[in-house]
Amino acid sequence: MLRLFVFIILCWTTNSLKAHPLKLSLCEIEYSSKKQKLTINLKLFLTDVNEAIVFDPNSNELAFCQPNESAKANQLLLNYLNRFFYVKVNNTLVELKIKNKNLKGEGDNTALWVYFEYNQSTPLKSLEVKNAVFTDLFFDQNNIVYVHVDEKSKSLMLDKKKSVHELKF
Repeated sequence: MLRLFVFIILCWTTNSLKAHPLKLSLCEIEYSSKKQKLTINLKLFLTDVNEAIVFDPNSNELAFCQPNESAKANQLLLNYLNRFFYVKVNNTLVELKIKNKNLKGEGDNTALWVYFEYNQSTPLKSLEVKNAVFTDLFFDQNNIVYVHVDEKSKSLMLDKKKSVHELKF
């Protein structure tokens, strides 16, 4: 299983590939009880984001992270994410508010990184994650979720059939 994860990640991050052959997204959730901070980072292929929002994978209409970024880009992205992605902390839904975003990669391998950050002063007892991004578009979409809570880590693979997972602490 570990070899499969390593292979998938290597294929996904290789810039020499012409197009991303695997339908993947990556989510990293980190909680630090010392800092009382919860961070959520999503890595989404830009072509998939454009396909989901404006129905054209090669669209420049939203121009994420560019000087000419559309005024509606963030809101359209949040509207989509709120339909297919959520995090609940101690059974309370975390409201998605973009703290930062940037682009990495080039061509079809360009990824949109979206960052969220929250103060979490109460101890973490449970964490529920739904990640069904792009499962409405691609039957073979897989969404990898890494959860880091203080010194402990857990990895999840979510897809169309199993898009929600709850962790107890």
